[in-house]
Amino acid sequence: MRKKIVAGNWKMNKTLDEAVALVSEVVNMINDEVTSDVQVVLCPPALYLTTLKPYLEGQSRIALGAQNCHEKTSGAYTGEISAQMLKSINVSYVILGHSERRQYFGETNAQLAEKVNSALANGLTPIFCCGESLEQRESGVHLDFVRTQLTESLFHLSPEQFANIVIAYEPIWAIGTGLTASSAQAQEMHEMLRQHIASQYGQEVADNTSILYGGSANEKNAAELFAQPDVDGGLIGGASLKSREFTTVVKANK
Repeated sequence: MRKKIVAGNWKMNKTLDEAVALVSEVVNMINDEVTSDVQVVLCPPALYLTTLKPYLEGQSRIALGAQNCHEKTSGAYTGEISAQMLKSINVSYVILGHSERRQYFGETNAQLAEKVNSALANGLTPIFCCGESLEQRESGVHLDFVRTQLTESLFHLSPEQFANIVIAYEPIWAIGTGLTASSAQAQEMHEMLRQHIASQYGQEVADNTSILYGGSANEKNAAELFAQPDVDGGLIGGASLKSREFTTVVKANK
């Protein structure tokens, strides 16, 4: 049975005091209101990981995640953070290949394959992001483009390694724009992703892979998106910065 997951990607937002207040509110709301077995993952800026970790002690349903890691274990990479460092502070998840990392920092499928290797070697669960631009969707190449992202970054893994991967489909045209893929569009892509995984690893592995939707999901559209048979939760951006809205999204994943 694959996990239901709602992950909050805070991106480059919140001061330390605001981050502490937000995580405290989310923990209390999740504990008071969420009755389903959904796994919640909070991904604050890396600077705050060690400060926020104590607020999640004993919270089996709420895990801490990082927004990125470097592919190398250590070295002269000023400003970067390795998977080994994240492991040393007991971070559980790491977002890899977010479209903003691909767009602004030039991350490639090959580089992301190395990042995935490093994350897995250090016991982290990668939330691997994939998705197409509006131009690619309108030209009809979106399915092939996303297939290639998975093939080039993930399909070198063994079935045992792949079992530790979470996929997040994020249509680039729906990130931060207020646009959202329709539930039918999301289901089409998620179904294709599961079929593509099955073609490489078999149906059992595919059926056990959590595939999240990550394109402007919010309290108004989450329930419809999560009701799709191949949508197992969400990678939430802006809505994760407000405790009430984020909790509503989590509660929609039944």
